[in-house]
Formats: sequence, structure tokens, C-alpha cells
Amino acid sequence: MKILQEPCVFVGLDVHQDSIQICIINAAGKCLLNQRIANAVKPLISTIQRFGKQARIGLEACGGAACLADALIQATGWSVQLTHAGYVQRMRQNPDKSDYSDAYLLADLVRVGYLPRVWLAPPALRDLRHLVNYRQQLVDQNRKVKLRIRALLREHRIRAPKYLWSGIGRQWLLSETTLPTQARWILERHVEELDRLSKALSAVGNRLAEIAEKDTVMLQLMAHRGIGLVTAVVFRAQVGDVGRFASGKQLARFCGLSPCNASSGSRQGDAGLVRGCNKLLRATLIEAAHRLSVQDSRWKTFKQHMRERGKPGSLIAAAIANRWVRRLYHDLIAERHVTLAVA
Repeated sequence: MKILQEPCVFVGLDVHQDSIQICIINAAGKCLLNQRIANAVKPLISTIQRFGKQARIGLEACGGAACLADALIQATGWSVQLTHAGYVQRMRQNPDKSDYSDAYLLADLVRVGYLPRVWLAPPALRDLRHLVNYRQQLVDQNRKVKLRIRALLREHRIRAPKYLWSGIGRQWLLSETTLPTQARWILERHVEELDRLSKALSAVGNRLAEIAEKDTVMLQLMAHRGIGLVTAVVFRAQVGDVGRFASGKQLARFCGLSPCNASSGSRQGDAGLVRGCNKLLRATLIEAAHRLSVQDSRWKTFKQHMRERGKPGSLIAAAIANRWVRRLYHDLIAERHVTLAVA
């Protein structure tokens, strides 16, 4: 007896704040529907089910796309794929771009299996990313305020002490009397802003520490040399489960620590590090590499050898980070296997 399978349709979604451009095509590539509907899960599901009970969906990885994908998966069990942000950016450069064509292209790429997809992180990790990004925003604001203070002092030719941001430096700022009246008032506001940001960063740090205490992966990460709380949290939030990578080389490329190939014909070369990565993750890992090159004898020796070959410091840090992440991958996979064996 031959079992008939439910026909599967292929769907492309161009998501906007209040609406969704939906394109539905069949296995032969024929467009069944391409129109704008309300940005809501129930109307979206009912529209798709008019053409088939099974669907494979592709949508842009924009704000809110992950939550929409989760809602569709939980409600229907359909295959939902997020499109790589770099590919979406190239779509926007098309001179004939429109929501109609974007939705059709996404549906057709899903149909032929060529959609450049990204990993859909679990809700808990996406929530952790919000906290990590908030901390980074506070760090950026803190740095900008410090730059404004130094610019104000330089403008009035006032030489600041060496350790301006220490307790002694803060006291010096509050007791500085040679500034004009308005500049002095501005300096006091900057110092107040620094105090506020310091308290906010302390609160975020305490919250991250509470989260790390309950997360076995973060505890495993912090057990490795060179990884502190912030590095562990950023790595955990952006990478998630290392088991989804086939090798340490693949993980290093995801972290943006691999060279970008720029070869042509017989000429072999590179164009710096790959650009398609999370910039905060890469910067955090390169900072960890700088610490390793000072604290760990193995990486200190590696750094010395590369300096003797005339390599610049930035390249050395990236090389250390690349090799360290690849080694970290194997350590985490081994620990994972041991944990599973014990369980």
C-alpha cells in the first residue's frame, strides 16, 4: 500500500514592523501567493495552510525574527530557517529590490536548499545576549565620558595625574579649581555620570555572576586558564553549544579569528580576518589572547617566535586567539563526553 505524503510548500517571509510580505511556491517553483499580510502568527499560519499542511520557511534574520521563528515552530512543527544577515545585506544592494522579489527569492532558495542559514539560538541564550549587549553599551558610554573629561582638561591645558580613574584620580578631579566656572560645572556632571555608570556596571557584573553560578558550561569555561567571567559569558551567549561545530577550525572561523582568503590565480594572499562575525565576541577573545601571551609560558614563547619573524602585535594576538579557541573546542568536547559518560 502506497502512503501519500502531504504536499510541502516553500515559504519566504520578508518581515517588517507591522506587516509581512509572504511568498508561497510549490515544489515545481510555481508562485502560489505573494502578498502582504499582518505581522501576526495566527494569520500567517492560516495563510500558509491554505496551500499545504507542511511547509518549509525562510525569513530574514532581523529584529524579532527569532521570536517569530520560535512561535511558528512551537505552533506547527514546521522547518523554519533564518537567513544569514550578510546575504540579506547583499539583497538590499540589488537595484531591482522590492519586498515582492525578496520574499520570492527567499522561498525559492528554501526550495532548492541554497538558503544561507544561521543557527536559531534557544530563547535563554537570546535573553542572555540582551544582557551582554547591555553591559557593552555601558562600557562604551563609560569610555566616551572618560574621553570627554580628558578632552576638557586638554582644552584648558591642565595636566592630569597618571592614574586619573583611580580613587586618588577621582579626588583630584573633584578638587580641581583652575577650570573656568562653566567647564567646572561640566566636569562635575561627567564625574556624576561616571559614578552612575560604575554602579550600573557593578550591578550587571553581579547579575552575570549569579547566572554563571547556575550554568555548567560557563563554569567549565572559567576553569580554563585565561577565561574570566566576562569572557565566559560572552562566549557562552554568542557561541552557545560548541557541539554544533564540526571542528575547532570551524569554531574559530565563526568567532572571526580565521584569515580571509584573497587569492586569485597564482597569487596567494589574505585580506585580514573574516568580517562575518560577532565583533564583540572577536574583541573579547583577542583580549583574552593578550592576557595569555603574558601569563601563559606556551603562548609567551609563541609570541616571541612570531616577533622574531617580524610579525606585528595585532597579527600575533589574532593568531594566538585562533589557536587557543581551536584547542578550547577540543577541551570542551572532551569535557562534554566525560559528563555524558558519568551521567
